Amino acid sequence: MKLIKQKELSVRLITEEDATLLVKWLSDSKVLEYYGGRDRPHDLEMVKKHYFERTQEITQCIIQYNEEDIGYIQFYLITKEEKQEYGYEGFAGKIFGMDQFIGEVNLWNKGIGTELIKSMINHLETQERADKIVMDPQAWNKRALRVYEKCGFVKKKYLTKHEWHEGEYKDCWVIEYVGHKNH
Repeated sequence: MKLIKQKELSVRLITEEDATLLVKWLSDSKVLEYYGGRDRPHDLEMVKKHYFERTQEITQCIIQYNEEDIGYIQFYLITKEEKQEYGYEGFAGKIFGMDQFIGEVNLWNKGIGTELIKSMINHLETQERADKIVMDPQAWNKRALRVYEKCGFVKKKYLTKHEWHEGEYKDCWVIEYVGHKNH
């Protein structure tokens, strides 16, 4: 089922048949440099464990461009613990988190990521009724931060040694998109 369908870009729900795609992308060192770490290439068993045996409610999707599968995106209501860590403990509205990567590296730097983020923001606001949308990219990932800022995200909180990546804890930014209804 497609959640988003626009011109060349679409987003569909993941199926178990997509496990081999995830293995392909999550064993590519160029992808892993930014998503997961080059020291953690995924085999089929790891993909099944991390993507198909989850307990938290996460909507997992495959990104398509011109009907070709090119990447992964997920979104979810952030947990009570994340609300506290990110500085939202008193906020009563719906806060969605999202994570994504384009797994076909030949499609990087072509504006697809920007189009994807803008489309997902629209979906989360209109279909999921998100009050806020947050992400926590690693602080060193300037390219991703530029894309997110171009799409309307702002830096909210700096998290020191927040995410394990390639043998050490890396600093991250909590970035926030506040929906149009909240401006």
